Amino acid sequence: MNKKILYIEDNEQNLYLVRFILEKHGYAVCAAMDGREGIDCAARVRPDLILLDIQLPLMDGYAVARQLRSNPDLAAIPIVAVTSYAMAGDRDKALAAGCNGYIEKPINPDTFVRQVEQHLPCREE
Repeated sequence: MNKKILYIEDNEQNLYLVRFILEKHGYAVCAAMDGREGIDCAARVRPDLILLDIQLPLMDGYAVARQLRSNPDLAAIPIVAVTSYAMAGDRDKALAAGCNGYIEKPINPDTFVRQVEQHLPCREE
């Protein structure tokens, strides 16, 4: 069974690129275009990993991460911020909100899957 990755991203071009790369490597990708939809999708799908943009409509990625962490059914799912926020302190802010990792945009297609796989739990299917 393919590992499921939820990507919460409102930019269609970023979503297309990440989906293309991950599906090419055998991952099942589901997508949400805003934070609320992402939280609902996470509860429904129970992905193995959540990739989370920080600049989202309705609620930002920090609020999404905090809400996911506050739900006991979702709290153990790794969350990786995938964001163009690359200023000093942005990584720490994402980690403080509950993210397990941080990948800067623009992503590098040659290294992206390896970066993502560092956060996927090793679990027997």
